[in-house]
Amino acid sequence: MLEIDELSDFEKNISLKQYTTFKIGGNAKYFIAVYDEQTLKKALSLCKIYNFPFFVLGKGSNTLFDDRGFNGVVILNKIDFFQDLGGGRFSVGAGYSFSLLGNKLSRLGWSGLEFASGIPGSVGGAIFMNAGANGQEVSVTVEKVLYLHENGLLQEYTFDQINFSYRKSIFQELRGVIVSVIFSLRYSNEARNRQLKLIDYRKKTQPYSEKSAGCAFRNPKNDFAGALIEKVGLKGFKVGEACVSLKHANFIINESNASSTDVLKLIQAIKDKVFEETGIHLESEILYVPYK
Repeated sequence: MLEIDELSDFEKNISLKQYTTFKIGGNAKYFIAVYDEQTLKKALSLCKIYNFPFFVLGKGSNTLFDDRGFNGVVILNKIDFFQDLGGGRFSVGAGYSFSLLGNKLSRLGWSGLEFASGIPGSVGGAIFMNAGANGQEVSVTVEKVLYLHENGLLQEYTFDQINFSYRKSIFQELRGVIVSVIFSLRYSNEARNRQLKLIDYRKKTQPYSEKSAGCAFRNPKNDFAGALIEKVGLKGFKVGEACVSLKHANFIINESNASSTDVLKLIQAIKDKVFEETGIHLESEILYVPYK
């Protein structure tokens, strides 16, 4: 049994608001930022020994913490290296900014992740959710992923083993942490131009500077969640200080100091209204993290 001093690496009662794009949530009982694989292994080992629940956080998009916080360990993944392997292959830490990656690779003339620019998440989060936009998905650029299981096993997953589908990956079914990713891209003289056009379009059509978690709902087959929400008249609809964006209906905005309860009630109200009027079930894309 490890001594309780081993827990000195964990900070206590840290506000989670500052670590999410929603700016909502209470305190984490324990909190640790990890910058390398060794520290990550130690953090997971301590969680296992002390039977602490844990949650892995990247850039904090698509995440809604409970107002009471999280009664366990929040692991902030700051493993953010970038390595050019040559020939359009790049090894990138899971804590690296997905937006910065899309920007950097496009500037270098590599195509496949132009859509990533402006998406406020981490590389690990993008892989976990198979992030996508404008007809592109991160999955098509992935060669392999290095994953650390909660039992300490380090495993490499090839593309075929990850089981990517729309906003899905095998990692949603596992307990552990994405450590790094190897991407494989193709060269294109038009990569930078496409990236600039996409970021310009995003700024014009989405509440880019507002406090939100990104898209609130996954697009149903052959339709768009934002169009459905607008169709049933919910643009601008509010619950407390959580509001459906007037700029893009598939975004929920924290207008000032919204609570997690405000957001959850608004999500349910949207689901109910869309189903009542269209018969379509919307699936939330925002990951709610309960207090536990």
